[in-house]
Amino acid sequence: MNNIMEDNVAELQKHTSTALFNALNVVCKKIAPAWSLQHFVAVNPYMGLTELKFTDAAKDLAVAAGIQMTLPVSFYLKKLEEQQITINDVAIVLSKKYPNEKSDVNVFLNKLRDFDDTEKQSDIILTVADTACKATGKDWGRFVTTRVAAWAATYFDQGQAIWATTNPDESIYTSWKKEAAWDFNPEIMGLAGFRAFVKSLPDNPLQAAQFALGSLGIPEEGLSIYLHRLLLRVGGWAAYIARVDFDNKLYGNGDEKLVELLAILICWEACLLNTIKDTEIQLQWRDVCANLALAPIKGELDSSLTRKLILQEAFDLAMQNKLIARLQSSQQAARPYAIAPKAHAIFCIDVRSEVFRRNMELVDNAIETLGFAGFFAFPIKYIPLGQQEGQAQCPVLLKTGPVIAEEIPENKLHKQAVTKRILTHQVNQLWKSFKSGAVSCFSFVSPMGLFYLPKLFTDSFGITRPVPHPDSTGLTAANSAKTRVSLSYARHGKDTLGIPLDQQVEMAKNALTAMSLTSNFAPFVLIVGHGSTSVNNPHATGLDCGACGGHTGEANAKVAAEILNDELVRKQLNKSGIYIPENTMFMACLHDTTTDKVTVYNEYILPADRVAEWKDVKISLELAGKASRAERLLRMAVDPNQDADDAIMARSKDWSQIRPEWGLAGCSAFVVAPRSRTKGINLGGKSFLHSYEWEKDHDFKVLELIMTAPMVVTSWINLQYYASTTDNKTFGSGNKALHNITAGVGVVEGSSGDLRIGLPWQSVHDGAQYQHEPLRLSVVIEAPLKAMNDVLKKHASVRNLCDNNWIYLLAMDTEGKVSHRYTGNYTWEIVNQPEAC
Repeated sequence: MNNIMEDNVAELQKHTSTALFNALNVVCKKIAPAWSLQHFVAVNPYMGLTELKFTDAAKDLAVAAGIQMTLPVSFYLKKLEEQQITINDVAIVLSKKYPNEKSDVNVFLNKLRDFDDTEKQSDIILTVADTACKATGKDWGRFVTTRVAAWAATYFDQGQAIWATTNPDESIYTSWKKEAAWDFNPEIMGLAGFRAFVKSLPDNPLQAAQFALGSLGIPEEGLSIYLHRLLLRVGGWAAYIARVDFDNKLYGNGDEKLVELLAILICWEACLLNTIKDTEIQLQWRDVCANLALAPIKGELDSSLTRKLILQEAFDLAMQNKLIARLQSSQQAARPYAIAPKAHAIFCIDVRSEVFRRNMELVDNAIETLGFAGFFAFPIKYIPLGQQEGQAQCPVLLKTGPVIAEEIPENKLHKQAVTKRILTHQVNQLWKSFKSGAVSCFSFVSPMGLFYLPKLFTDSFGITRPVPHPDSTGLTAANSAKTRVSLSYARHGKDTLGIPLDQQVEMAKNALTAMSLTSNFAPFVLIVGHGSTSVNNPHATGLDCGACGGHTGEANAKVAAEILNDELVRKQLNKSGIYIPENTMFMACLHDTTTDKVTVYNEYILPADRVAEWKDVKISLELAGKASRAERLLRMAVDPNQDADDAIMARSKDWSQIRPEWGLAGCSAFVVAPRSRTKGINLGGKSFLHSYEWEKDHDFKVLELIMTAPMVVTSWINLQYYASTTDNKTFGSGNKALHNITAGVGVVEGSSGDLRIGLPWQSVHDGAQYQHEPLRLSVVIEAPLKAMNDVLKKHASVRNLCDNNWIYLLAMDTEGKVSHRYTGNYTWEIVNQPEAC
């Protein structure tokens, strides 16, 4: 009988745990992943909420944690005064949102004049920590965040710490419980019996969460939003762990670590409630639990949040109309090539490339530029010289493909270079250990400090760099130019290197087809990846190529050029109907977006009789770079009398420079169409440009690829900048000047606290005005409406972005005019053409 009862209890616990796990997992899905500094790529911080309407998500986040998804009303009123937003724009939004009400736009705007932007929201969900803070005057929320963040920094440390204090082989919950059971800080703060309470918790995280929730008395109706509130309190580390789960799921390894973090946060709440000896807190908590089930969300027309959401949509609409007007003007600005192009230049779709492409076409109309995702459809894992582990050179949405190693064909030189890199790395590690050692760190400054004075002086005046150039490899300039990518088979530790011929052909075919470049090849085809140059910048990889996983596009450009120049590959492509002329040469290049200089890596393939012809193209690259630097300088708040080249170059090596470049700030549009539709139009470095000719896309597979990959990624970038602007406290990383790297994975602002994610304030604001204004992405695609609808029907996640107003989808007709706007549920409305500007 006892065995039967025990089996029944075990079965009941199993079902309870499963139900609880599912409940916790649903909440965890609301947290978007965040990548580490080593691979800092843009991500949509609202990714887990896209099944909701944009406005509903804004209301939920406001209630859960007071998170803002708009700027203050004063921002929009200023735009109205400047006529960036018109009264008609506001009236259109009001009529769409409230068609059954007679919403007078003048009445609506008059109410805004007396609106108090400083009024605090009173209906935010409270936690035990919030309740205790009100009762005792101690900031328990900050204390909990600090303790959880301190543990997480040691558990997820990537080699920054000299001494390991946690065991990474243990589960997240087990590691935390062990440390918390010996942590005296809570009891010093007044939490009597904290360690004993932690020790009494079950060893299983789900059972511990169940026990803690039982002691808290959270009503089922309010459980989801309460748990969401807990995760948002440590949103930085939650996002980092969500990324660990994201990678595990991508590679089929399960995804439940964030659930363990949530269990820890629930246990912390129970610890607070049971160890703070204050009857008043217990009583207040009962009232909080009673109100939790209500989770009030106000959505009336006169509510402050709804007003701001209406103004934000009016701002989106106003700026979208300006974009449409510019695209309409392309019919006059665009001009056909008088002669066959002397070169095709394929750039990343990145908004910074728009500036360089436009200037390159202006200085040389015989060069045709194209836009494509910066990994160029070659998703590789790249192992630089002297390294054992490679890096993923592809979008984070994709699994890495073949493993490619860097090499120097001359064997002796290759060995020397590898030896030098390994030795340099080892010396650096020893030097770091000496400076940070328990004993040596105290004696470091006195004997060694004076030797740093000359370097400090030259660094401060820009004579030398405080750290090596990001692309520095320890090789001489002459030897560095000799590095190659190896496509042939070899072994490298656990990896098999190289790409078999049939796979090379398939990759080449897919890339050229997706680029709409399958015929009429120019004598030179430039594959132009991009990267950035800056120093003393923890977020440096965020200025590199997101399509290459937060690295430069150098490796991908080299691999693409190597494959497309191969005679055997070309012969196989010819059988597929893609004929590349014998005299067409693919050149691997890298565009430095900070300095607007372009480096070419494989000039060694040029025969002597082609050097003069190539020199003409290089002159155009140099002139385009000079023009681009002059244009970017206007945005950098630099003395206009200063030489543009000198000023831009100085920023790239200035250790005190908090804005080496503006990155993708301002991104607000994505145009998928032939270059002729945008050529000659100044889009201000704010538009992603993807080349696409739908007439060549017979089964619309390329369109599907664009809408499910580049369109999604550009929305990620746009919404990361959007969120970092509207609520930098939650989704940004604060003041860049106060950053300290923690665990080698992210930054904290100051000496402690939660991991900061998103962009620094200095990346979106110049100190006087916004350099990124919050605008949802307007995607303009030249393709049939039915073809786009078919993609939306097939991919629910993409449909959610469009149907729920996270992005705007517009169609361009065969005359190059924006003709229709997607309104949801596979329906489109005709766009009234604004006046060209």
